[in-house]
Formats: sequence, C-alpha cells, structure tokens
Amino acid sequence: MTHAAFPDLRLRRTRRTAWSRAMVREHQLTPSNLIWPLFVCQGEGTEEPIASLPGVSRWSVDRLVDRAKDAVAAGIPCLALFPYTQPERRSEDGAEALNPDNLMCRATAAVKDALGDAIGVLTDVALDPYTSHGQDGLIDEAGYVLNDETVEVLVGQALCQARAGADIIAPSDMMDGRVGAIREALEIEGFGHVQIMAYSAKYASAFYGPFRDAVGSRGLLKGDKKTYQMDPANVEEALREVEQDLAEGADSVMVKPGLPYLDVVRAVKDAFAVPVYAYQVSGEYAMIEAAAAAGAGERDALVLETLLAFRRAGASGVLTYHALHAARLLGA
Repeated sequence: MTHAAFPDLRLRRTRRTAWSRAMVREHQLTPSNLIWPLFVCQGEGTEEPIASLPGVSRWSVDRLVDRAKDAVAAGIPCLALFPYTQPERRSEDGAEALNPDNLMCRATAAVKDALGDAIGVLTDVALDPYTSHGQDGLIDEAGYVLNDETVEVLVGQALCQARAGADIIAPSDMMDGRVGAIREALEIEGFGHVQIMAYSAKYASAFYGPFRDAVGSRGLLKGDKKTYQMDPANVEEALREVEQDLAEGADSVMVKPGLPYLDVVRAVKDAFAVPVYAYQVSGEYAMIEAAAAAGAGERDALVLETLLAFRRAGASGVLTYHALHAARLLGA
C-alpha cells in the first residue's frame, strides 16, 4: 500500500488532542478485562498483609466476601482464589485438596452464596498449596513428580471445587492429560457448564517468589519445578501445550508469567484465535510496587501501561493483583 509522504502525511495530527487520540486508539483496557487473584486464610475478620507483596493480604472467608463486593462495584467480572493452607493440614499426598470443607471450597461457596452470578469464581487446581514438599503433584522416592497419579487427585480436587460453586476450573499444575480428565469428570458429574481455563504455557519462572510467601510454600520446595513447568527458552512447545489443552476441552488458555512472555501471548492468539489470558504474577507486581516506592516511576501510569501491553499482545484478559486499583482508575 502506498501512503502519502511528509508533509502531506503528518502522523502527529491524530495525536494532537485527547479526543482525537481516543478516536484512533487501537486497543482498549476496561475493568471487564481484569481478573483479581485473592488469597484466603483461616480465621474470622482476619487480614494478613504479605510482606513481599505490598498492598496484598490474605483474607478470612468473611473478609474475602467483602473484597468480592468491592470487585463487583468496580466492574471486575471474576476472582481467582488461592488458599493459605495451615502447615498442619499439609501432607505428602496433599489430601487437604480433596476436603470439601477446605479453605478454597468454603471461600468459593461463600462468594457464590453472597453474590451469585454477579461475579465469577475461578479456582486453582494444583497440589502445591496442600503438599508438605511444595511440589504441584505427588512425588516418588526420588522427588520426581508423578504425572498420571497426580492427575487422579486433580480430578477429585476439581470436582470438590465444582460442587462448591466454582465457575471456572483452572488447572495450574502442568501435568499431561489433566484437562481431558477433568473435562470428562465434570461432564459425568453434571458440571458441563463449568469452564476450564488451562494454565497451558506456565513457565518455570523466577518471578513466582512472593506468591509462594502468600500461599505458605516458601522454604518447603525441594529442588525445582523444571520437569513439568516449561523452559523459558521455548515458544513452539507452548503452542503444542495449548493445542493439546484445547483438544482436551479447555475453554480458554493462559500464559504465565505475563510481561516477559508477551511474545508467547501473541503467538498463541495468532495460532488459535481463542480466549487467551495472561497472569501478571507476584514478582511482576512486586517490581512495579518497588519502582513506584523508589520514585522510579509513577504507580498509576506503570500499572495501566503494563496492563494495556497485555491487551496489545492479544490477551483477552489479565490476572493481576492490581485489578481493583486498575479498575477504579479506569472507572474514574
């Protein structure tokens, strides 16, 4: 295509005023693009600030319901819940994940009882918040995470969460075949309406540290998670993971972490044209907060610019600890 040349073409013309910039803006960020991850803990009337995540806390179930109401008021469509399992309830086999009265199930039921379909609840399916060794699945004597045996437990965990009222099941474990097994079980048990958002391209990243503080698994992990989470060097492998999860019945897929993997978000969107979500993980959040605290950048601008970057890369939405703050900025 042939375009006019300068000075007939002046690209700054459309940037001159705010109204003109709004007219030609290629991508939009709204509260409906945000999912708010929240951490739940034991107790009543409890808030436990997380030191490595300034401004983020764990909440008892009653206080979590209040946060859900805040989200609805700000236009956020969905919460992502994660439990802080007490050390005495952790075990080698992560059995607490199958307890229908565990924190995740109680929190899910409480939010749905209070707000119904006014907000969606996304529940994490993986064993790391429940195991005494901090891995996402069952392990053998050598510490290797067992795939098929873990999938059996994940299916039971997903059914517990669906019975509690979960709207979206989000397997974050990265076991092979777990999406198909969970989808089949949901159908058999009468939960065909429950969505699956698969953590399809979850990388073995250095950005997860503060999250492990939040769920209480810091210091428990022996070794690493490189035998099941993805190598940060790989993109084509991510596409194979996404393809497999979609074939097994995933309704949407996720790339995690976020900003360091915008190329993966774009590659997935271009290849499959399905809803793709990105998780702006705890380390990303903490870096923004540290930069703002150090005077290296203006917090509101940093938050909105990074979230818009996900949309530009092709993300349908973003899981972010800044969700409530960003939604309020967008609605101001």
